[in-house]
Amino acid sequence: MTTPTAAPTSLTAPTGPAESAGPAGPAGPAGPAGASSGVPTAPHTPDDTDRLGAAVDFVRNQDTATLLRLLLPGLDGLELRALADRCRFAHAALLVFPADGTSLRRQFAACGLDPDAVAQPSVVVRERLALRHRRDAAALDVRILRPEVHCADGERRVVEVFTLALPPGSELGEVAAHERARDHEAHIAFEVERPDPLVLRGLCETFAQHGAVADGGGYNPHEDGTVFYFTAPADSKAGYRRVELYASGDHRSVLTPHLADYQARRPAETLLRLMTGAWTTQALAACAQLRLPEAMDTRNDGGPRAAVGVDVLARAVDADPENLATLLRYLAMLGAVVAEPDGFRLTELGALLRADSPGSMRSLALMYGGAFYQSFALLTSAVRTGRTGFEQLFGENHFDYFARRPALAERFDQSMAASAHMFDPLPSHPVIAAADSAPERRTVVDVAGGTGELLGRILSARPALHGVLLERPHVVEAARRHLDTVGVGARCTYRVGDFADVPAGGDVYVLSRVLHDWDDDRCLEILRDCARAMPAHADLLVVERLLPSDGTPSLATAWDLHMMCNVGGRERRVDHYAALLDGAGLRLVGHSPLPLGASVLHARKAAAVAAARPSEPSRRG
Repeated sequence: MTTPTAAPTSLTAPTGPAESAGPAGPAGPAGPAGASSGVPTAPHTPDDTDRLGAAVDFVRNQDTATLLRLLLPGLDGLELRALADRCRFAHAALLVFPADGTSLRRQFAACGLDPDAVAQPSVVVRERLALRHRRDAAALDVRILRPEVHCADGERRVVEVFTLALPPGSELGEVAAHERARDHEAHIAFEVERPDPLVLRGLCETFAQHGAVADGGGYNPHEDGTVFYFTAPADSKAGYRRVELYASGDHRSVLTPHLADYQARRPAETLLRLMTGAWTTQALAACAQLRLPEAMDTRNDGGPRAAVGVDVLARAVDADPENLATLLRYLAMLGAVVAEPDGFRLTELGALLRADSPGSMRSLALMYGGAFYQSFALLTSAVRTGRTGFEQLFGENHFDYFARRPALAERFDQSMAASAHMFDPLPSHPVIAAADSAPERRTVVDVAGGTGELLGRILSARPALHGVLLERPHVVEAARRHLDTVGVGARCTYRVGDFADVPAGGDVYVLSRVLHDWDDDRCLEILRDCARAMPAHADLLVVERLLPSDGTPSLATAWDLHMMCNVGGRERRVDHYAALLDGAGLRLVGHSPLPLGASVLHARKAAAVAAARPSEPSRRG
């Protein structure tokens, strides 16, 4: 049983170097003119050309070390040198309100910027403005441009310009006046050079030690970059109240505690974003159901994907163009597509919703936007009664329900294969490697092995091994087709049956994502069935997600809720599995991590473990 791996990773929409905007704090940042508070003390607000010119001058004349000293006045010499060696000043940003494209070009030219700079939609700032001013986001035409500035120190930097069109007589005049006065979107950005988790933690800690406060952030999957936002310390003299720290790559392990600090100060906004999780599930399911990825995955001569216009996509998937555009804008916020001037471009993340993509997660999206989504509406009842929401809604457990509906059963089996990336290290596990190198032929028995995804990987990597797959009748046929396709069917034997029919005489037994489907009593029965079939020398590998013992956030905690509501099983801590193994006459030898938050537990018969301990320390998993 699996669940989606694409859970939200941040408290704000993902952002990257092409679109930088974090949550606004209660007080707006001082603008590039260097005001000391959110509202300028001048008798009138500077017009956009003045504001833009001030930002250009700021970018042109600052350098990294000087700006860091202004931003964090308490830095000593060693700290300043360490920061300047690890990050560089990259850009300053502001929001302007041109009447039209012509007036914006004139403003750019007046400030020495390229008037032909390319504009792209800015989903993040649009959503922030809509939330701040209680407006319909679809009615806000927000764009982003990044013209280059010729800097005094020879560095290449840009001014990040967000624009909201404000034609004469527009009802958005109040929005523009508010934003010009407070400059919520103004910020400065530093790019981390050669980032790694240790460096990023050190940078975040240094910022915090000198009074900077976490102000959100996010991981942008299609740009593969991580953004950390801060509110500058009260004694900062940099002239900007918001600071961005950008690091290429996926650094969510460092981002998580940073976002936790932000969340503690923004409970209402955080809760609101959490409440919209159902929208994300349905948007991804709709994307898969409409086959948008297939319609969007256009390439020229095998090169990069091209953007596709909304009208073209609407005809291809038989959808209303206006409503489809709304869905695509939301999918852009999730990173499944990218908004471009001439349409929307599919990302690698979105391509996983194609039915024929390697590692396709389309079936998973449809499962979790379908029957399992419906049963989650009965979560409260499941908590109160102890009965799964699925059983209350459909009248039977999901195994029986799917078994009588071949199309659903096939989709469920395909969804199980969607998380097959977790199996990548298993063919190299010491137990599998030892079986492959044995002088006599060894057999791997995959108990309830589904369509053979794991067994196929093991046999493909280990040509000396033979495989046995135990499954229900309709699944066995699907497994036979899959294992023939990957070229290992000739080394496989298929058994139709239940757990009581575990074949005897194998050398390695595998239980992959099986035990979490059941309560403890049934798990004990399954493990005893395996123990009875296992010869004294045999090994058992159990693949599951482990609940953390210290309560830290984990994928297993989310899966635990899903299992409770839909399946009737549960995720467990490693000591819980050890106790179940003990009850079946087995002993936990060791465990090691796998991708996607999973782990592999290695067990052997208790007597074999006792005999092997003095002489086989290397057999630990």
